Amino acid sequence: MRKIKYILVASMVIAISSSSCKKYFDINDNPNDPTSSSPELILPQAIVFTAANTVSYNTYGSWMVGYTANAGGYGGWGSALTYNYGQNDYTSLWANAYNNLEDYQFILNQTQGDDSYAYYNSAARIMKAMTYQWLVDQYDDVPYEEALKGTANTVPGYEDGEDIYRDLYKQLDTAIAQIRDAQFPKTFANVLGNADPLFEDDMVKWIQLANTLKLKLLVRASGTDVFDGITPTFDPLGFLTEDALVNPGYSKANGKQNPAWNAYHSSYTGTGAARSLITTHFVLSFYNDTKISDVNRASAIYRGGVNPNRNQLGNTSEGIPAAPSGSPVWYSGPTFSLTADNAEVIGVLKGRAMGQPIMLAAESYFLQAEARLKGILTTGDDVKTLYLKGIEASFNYLYKNQSNTLNAPGDNPLELVDPEADAAAYLVEGDNENNRLVNIDLAATDEEKLEAIITQKYIALNMIHGHEAWAEFRRTGYPEIDNTAPLDRDLTFVSLLSTSTAPDKLLGRVLYPATEYQLNDKNVPAGISVFDSYVFWDRRN
Repeated sequence: MRKIKYILVASMVIAISSSSCKKYFDINDNPNDPTSSSPELILPQAIVFTAANTVSYNTYGSWMVGYTANAGGYGGWGSALTYNYGQNDYTSLWANAYNNLEDYQFILNQTQGDDSYAYYNSAARIMKAMTYQWLVDQYDDVPYEEALKGTANTVPGYEDGEDIYRDLYKQLDTAIAQIRDAQFPKTFANVLGNADPLFEDDMVKWIQLANTLKLKLLVRASGTDVFDGITPTFDPLGFLTEDALVNPGYSKANGKQNPAWNAYHSSYTGTGAARSLITTHFVLSFYNDTKISDVNRASAIYRGGVNPNRNQLGNTSEGIPAAPSGSPVWYSGPTFSLTADNAEVIGVLKGRAMGQPIMLAAESYFLQAEARLKGILTTGDDVKTLYLKGIEASFNYLYKNQSNTLNAPGDNPLELVDPEADAAAYLVEGDNENNRLVNIDLAATDEEKLEAIITQKYIALNMIHGHEAWAEFRRTGYPEIDNTAPLDRDLTFVSLLSTSTAPDKLLGRVLYPATEYQLNDKNVPAGISVFDSYVFWDRRN
């Protein structure tokens, strides 16, 4: 693997405010040499870069798991529809993650053994663990212990995904212990302060994030022997109860917009983005009463509510709707708003200044529900309570505007202002009361309860964290699909043009980048196939 240097990417490096732009953009005279910088300057940039990487991972996962499809009026789709991905596809997942990891490793190196920088070291350790889990969940074996050493090792060896998972668990424990041991007063010069665009120096939330990431490792590997012999322990502060949002001061300015808005809505000058994408029949079946009725969340997310422009992935000839003019299909605000900045808008694309989620409270609750179901958690709320909290947390996130607040009645044209009431109404909307994918009391077995949990997680992650939904599908097989020919667009998200040789006609994983085979050929694993190679926790192994 070539040495991945510290790079400042202008479109992803965003100032906390106009008065502090220098903190983000002028870290060094030479931005490729961080040795003259400091943890105070590197950490906020690294966290903002992670937020931007979340969007790239979501884009990849959303194609794979049925959140997005090809719109009419465009051609040249190639491997996006056949799944026959090569070594040059989705390389940003690898390159940007390792660039980001260099940032966190720099902080760890600079602060190791300095108790006064315990918060910086812990935050970097937690974010490094999150980023490495993303990598393992896409590639399985990756460079780990021998990586991030710069010129000291430019051809690092690869380690098994299972071993990396085990060490990430330990690293998160270390981070929690460091925060607990530090107990520095807020007057300390090296508390995170303005260097924390994620939790604004709230170390309780950092511990909760670390706890939740530990739980994710345990849950995702729960069908394997990776954590056999380990009795799970968690800090008493518990798990995330609020959405983890990065916001360094996103605004309508060049390089300072929220990265999801920039990727899926429009640039700061009003140029439309993602114009070739629309949603799918499959995901809409969980809103339009085909499988589940969910009118309110559909109205919050989509232009057209339960009837937006949609397609089946791979359909290039039969009645393909074009992407809507003006704003994209995932924007519920005014139709022609490429240059507007409407503070009252809710849903997935709330505005240019919205915070970028790196983990939703809904995901935290659904992880806890599954962990309780499987005995990973043995105390606290029961499965049903956690499941219902996950549903309510999904409504709560979608109903908030770009200021991360709920609109008052009359401020929101959609009149979606009460997530608690609407989450309760969802449970009995249409025929949902008799649907075990909504009413978990009707799930007769643990497997049916798991299906309800993962299906609701799939709905909550729609166009926010597609990579997590894709990982959960590969792990559990939910939401369930039916690939019986002829393919039914409401029952499967598989592409009509799939060339996969796998039984489910889906891919197993993406390939390592071509640069690995060119520059680290002695270490990169051989014999990897896009169709029948799987991450260690994949149920298809």
